[in-house]
Amino acid sequence: MDKPVIVLLSGGLDSATVLALVSSRRQPVIALSFAYGQRHQVELEAARRLAAAYEVKEHRVVQIDLRAFGGSALTDDSIAVPASGQEPDSIPVTYVPARNTIFLSYALALAEVSAVTEIYLGVNAVDYSGYPDCRPEYIQAFQAMARLALRSTVSGQPLHIHTPLIALSKAEIIKRGIELGVDYSQTVSCYQADQDGRACGQCDSCRFRRQGFLQAGVADPTRYQ
Repeated sequence: MDKPVIVLLSGGLDSATVLALVSSRRQPVIALSFAYGQRHQVELEAARRLAAAYEVKEHRVVQIDLRAFGGSALTDDSIAVPASGQEPDSIPVTYVPARNTIFLSYALALAEVSAVTEIYLGVNAVDYSGYPDCRPEYIQAFQAMARLALRSTVSGQPLHIHTPLIALSKAEIIKRGIELGVDYSQTVSCYQADQDGRACGQCDSCRFRRQGFLQAGVADPTRYQ
């Protein structure tokens, strides 16, 4: 188990749980985070705290300017973050165009140069907010593409993209994290957290998170504005 794996680490609840899960297996971790112009950049401070707490082998923070394209409430200040739930069967304005495709592409490049064969990320399809790039079929399609795209994979090296939380509810994720000893007070999930990391309590991410703790029967450690 001495071969490193890559964990995409946003600093939120889900990615913290994945980091704890992988770390519990004594696997060395290369944590990969992104400063992509997100409204809630304070989440990167949470990612750095988590990376330090779990003593990852390496923590890389990649700068990407997705504000150049906008199209999301998270990368365009002219689009407000909704304060209530989205319409049923709709993709909310907090969806960032192609974000997971871009993040996973960077992860592929890092995996190839680091001789890593396993990538972990915390996407979730049960409580997910309507994002098309959090679905199992998307992950399966991306992995199939990745195996055709890299020198390492076409030369016979395996590559696996793991999504251990994809079929869990938010409450189930929290329960698993509590078993692993995750300190959720150190995570930031809010789409518009303030500079101190305090959550708004109104956006979809806050709503899913709060409901998860309630349904899990666990006290919510989130600091609210």
